[in-house]
Amino acid sequence: MTTGERSAVEPAAGGDGALRRLVRRWLASEAELDAEELRRDSAEHGCTPCRQVERGQLVSLSGRLRTVCYTPRTNLPTLEADLYDGTDVVTLVWLGRRHIAGIEPGRQLTVRGRVALRDDRKVIYNPYYELEAPR
Repeated sequence: MTTGERSAVEPAAGGDGALRRLVRRWLASEAELDAEELRRDSAEHGCTPCRQVERGQLVSLSGRLRTVCYTPRTNLPTLEADLYDGTDVVTLVWLGRRHIAGIEPGRQLTVRGRVALRDDRKVIYNPYYELEAPR
């Protein structure tokens, strides 16, 4: 073999990373690919990843609603929704609300608010929110 030739087992310069990404995408589950897309969308919106937020922080988060649930209480009804951004879940709680138009499972939105902890879960009460256009 001369100096300018490459062995068949040597990877081409720069091609190894592209091949590795292709194989990873091919082997990844649908949930992993969805989480990767949510993380990318959140970063494009300039939002903080949910896994990095801490109690007391004023944050902007972007993600998809996994669940939406009305919780009737004797003194104050609440509407609760779990926002997932590909890294973690933050529960959004609207006090005194039974329903909010557009707040439904699968909907993309960006929220702003102060993080609290309730039963060791991250929560934002009465967040400001912007609905994303349905995809």
